Amino acid sequence: MLIVLVILVVLVCALLGLIVLIQNPKGGGLSSNFSSSSQLMGVQKTGDFLEKGTWILAIGLMVLALGINVVVKDGTAAPTSKYQEQINKSLNAAPATATPSAAPAFPGAATTPAAAPASTDTSKK
Repeated sequence: MLIVLVILVVLVCALLGLIVLIQNPKGGGLSSNFSSSSQLMGVQKTGDFLEKGTWILAIGLMVLALGINVVVKDGTAAPTSKYQEQINKSLNAAPATATPSAAPAFPGAATTPAAAPASTDTSKK
């Protein structure tokens, strides 16, 4: 699934680059080829087509990026190399712990006074 999404991202990026390069920053671009002698799509329609294509591809690229993020966070993407496997093993390995410390489990546990034993006074008056 990850490989399919990455291939789609590469295709969308290539198409987006081509559409952006076709456009002229001053509004001419591809529409300048369709001058008054030959109005195939018209100046305004060509500009609208390229602008809508740019927006669609840009939004598609964002959606694909989020999809890749979900696939990778989901854990379905396997490590790509033996080096990545070694890194994952070293990150998941628990560090060796020393002997347990004598520190109390709760910070206030050592400072509370111990309960005094109940006095058993056997003498009654």
